[in-house]
Amino acid sequence: MAKHNFEESMARMEKITRELEGGDLSLEQSLKKFEEGIRLTELCRKTLDEAEKKVEILLRKNGEIVAEPFSDPDGS
Repeated sequence: MAKHNFEESMARMEKITRELEGGDLSLEQSLKKFEEGIRLTELCRKTLDEAEKKVEILLRKNGEIVAEPFSDPDGS
């Protein structure tokens, strides 16, 4: 499988989903598509995890700019 960027991986997963939902694939073809989808899902999850770690919010404290980790407003 060629290396895809996040957007290409998402588009490929959407295509795979449509193909699987279409019901025209053999069992073997369906399993191959499913496996590819799982690999792409893992790639996208890793990409998102890395991006989340890089997101920081700059706050001004005591006249200095301080970088703090991004936190979800929902607390998660």
